[in-house]
Amino acid sequence: MKRRVASWENGHSGPDEFYGALLCEALDVTGAQLGLNSPTTQDGQLLETRYPPSPESAINGVDQLWRADLNGYEPLLLSETSAAAWSEASLRWLVAPEPAFPSEPVDGRVRVGLSDVATVKTTSDMFAALDDRFGGEHARHAVIQYLSRDVAPLLKGQYKESVGRALFSTVAEATLLAAWMSYDSCHHGLAQRYFLQALRLAQDGDDRRLAGSILSAMSHQATFLGKYTEAATLARAARMGISGVATPTLMAQFHAMEARALARTGDRQACETALAEAASALERRNDTHEPEWITYFDAAELAAEAAHCFRDVNSARQAVANAENAMSGSHVRSDFFATMVLADAHLRAGDAEEACRVALDALDLGEQLKSARCVSYLAEFRQHLGTVGDTAFVRAFHDEAAAHRLWIAAGRTA
Repeated sequence: MKRRVASWENGHSGPDEFYGALLCEALDVTGAQLGLNSPTTQDGQLLETRYPPSPESAINGVDQLWRADLNGYEPLLLSETSAAAWSEASLRWLVAPEPAFPSEPVDGRVRVGLSDVATVKTTSDMFAALDDRFGGEHARHAVIQYLSRDVAPLLKGQYKESVGRALFSTVAEATLLAAWMSYDSCHHGLAQRYFLQALRLAQDGDDRRLAGSILSAMSHQATFLGKYTEAATLARAARMGISGVATPTLMAQFHAMEARALARTGDRQACETALAEAASALERRNDTHEPEWITYFDAAELAAEAAHCFRDVNSARQAVANAENAMSGSHVRSDFFATMVLADAHLRAGDAEEACRVALDALDLGEQLKSARCVSYLAEFRQHLGTVGDTAFVRAFHDEAAAHRLWIAAGRTA
């Protein structure tokens, strides 16, 4: 046995299923926390997809997720989403009682003040800027490492209730970023679990606006995964749940997410109604009254959402018009998506040559992006382009695109 432990410590193959289970039981940890890639009986709670029932369960649950993610725990990284978890979370949050607060921690733990909360906020903002510029796969591991090693001890520390509320809200926002980055990396089951933990932390931080935005993000993921009914329900739950404190920009985002889902179902009339509601809400925005984290959702972002919608209801002309208005010049990944929607819209309108030209613009724009979602957009375009035939400009496009990393990745996906 000593020889086995020495071998594990020296970086050789880890404990097998038998010894791994024994170690987990002896050390009272999960297999994920030991870096094992085979589930043990201790991992059942970690792999569950559910809305945390209490603030303590959210704190412990998100800490376990961060550790498992940091250790590259494959059952978690490769897990699928649960439609039932989306429904449960939206209902549980809508009917939730007053925000709860964890029981008093034991003496000896780190004392937390507002300066610590401000540090978490500033660091998370830095990572959010990197995500926006380089994609979710660029610094995702660094974000999780920071959350696991620096933020988890704060959640389990000592703080006054007012500090705790601010801490929960700020960590919810940081966990939302981890969810978006995991979603962008197409670790969908993991992303859903982060969304759920973030929602509970926002609830106990008494930040209903942020909680609504988290539901909206869940809706975005559900639409991407083809779960359109669930996506529309999540967007409506977000709108209903914060109706008393919603800002115009938040309402615009929720209506836009509902429109995205409805477009995919083919309900053009309902989609256009939701888009009109989004545009009307956005006209009333006043940035001085908006949460800082939602100010990115402007006219360009709404145009990008509308472009997706009109593409999906096969209205190529309107998709082109909106996509052309969606280029912000300040959000690289969003501009990439808008450019690819524009290329796809031109292709659906029968202008394959213009579609290829625009797609090359997108490839240039996305040269620094590390995003599995971006690759999926290109793979879809590549599939549609295959129906055009072997023309001179298609061959020229393939020759030029072949030099781009994202296009090569899209080819492997296809």
